[in-house]
Amino acid sequence: MMKQKNIGVDAAIQKIAHYCAYQERTHQETREKLYSFGLYPNEVEEIIGRLIEENYLNEERFALAYAGGKFRINQWGKMKIKYSLQQKRVSAACIATALNSLDDEAYQVQLNKLAETKWVLLKKEKNIFSRKKKLFSYLQQKGYESFLIQDWLSKIIKQ
Repeated sequence: MMKQKNIGVDAAIQKIAHYCAYQERTHQETREKLYSFGLYPNEVEEIIGRLIEENYLNEERFALAYAGGKFRINQWGKMKIKYSLQQKRVSAACIATALNSLDDEAYQVQLNKLAETKWVLLKKEKNIFSRKKKLFSYLQQKGYESFLIQDWLSKIIKQ
């Protein structure tokens, strides 16, 4: 990959401010974008500092928006959201804040809905152990905690 010519700090600030205003970004995404403008490390860090001061960049705000969106739209569980935020190099404190912001009641309702839907889809599975394993795997892949899945399965088996 060829390094782009340095566009200068002033032009970079204009471009990156628009980039950050358009959608919430992580510090890492923004840093990578600034490097793609051909800027030097000291220029990048100076601009990152300005963006934070001017509230264009806020990692906690990003984490809250990301976690809320992935939970509501993609129906992800807390584990998957956590790992995804870690991959984006979001701080542990911001991740914890974002996960704690998810409504526990809504979280449980969504888990129940996903589990019930999948349970019905798996009804042709005659072996109960195989059916439970497939449901468990599905919910775990969606990012839900093992103990919550086990609770749901133990309730359904008692019925």
